Amino acid sequence: MKFLAISGSARKISTNTAMLRAVSAMVRPDHAVCVFDGISDLPVFSPDLEAHSLPEPVQNFAAKIKSCDGLIIASPEYVRAIPGGLKNAIDWLVSRDEIINKPIVLMHASHRGDDMLAQIRIVLSTVSTQFADDLFLRFDLMKKTPFEIEEHLNLPANRLKVSEFVQNFAALCGQ
Repeated sequence: MKFLAISGSARKISTNTAMLRAVSAMVRPDHAVCVFDGISDLPVFSPDLEAHSLPEPVQNFAAKIKSCDGLIIASPEYVRAIPGGLKNAIDWLVSRDEIINKPIVLMHASHRGDDMLAQIRIVLSTVSTQFADDLFLRFDLMKKTPFEIEEHLNLPANRLKVSEFVQNFAALCGQ
């Protein structure tokens, strides 16, 4: 199975991106998890830009989504809401076919963020017929370095949680 793991953070040293990279390294070779950390590269969504050839970063983003079996999204909460960059990325997909039937699950790298999670659940259940709200994995990784995140996820109990999460997602995607 090939999964695209989308980080909703625009930060270079993002906790969510580090978590997704650690998961990607852990699940190989059984599954391929490609991390997309280019949210900040996407131009601001405008329906006017859809009338012509899409901007190249949007074309590349949509192609990555089209070619994967499922999406794993991990995002911080900004001011009790979905970060603008992630919402912008989703807005680019609303009128496109790539996301409609794509299985989607959430991961979260904080003990906080429930307001953002509630909002993104509403948005994702609107844009995809296969958003799996009940399949969710959360770790408290705030203020950890990427190395510490990798170490934490590689603890046997956490490694098992990641493995079960990915296996359940693969089953949902039809493997």
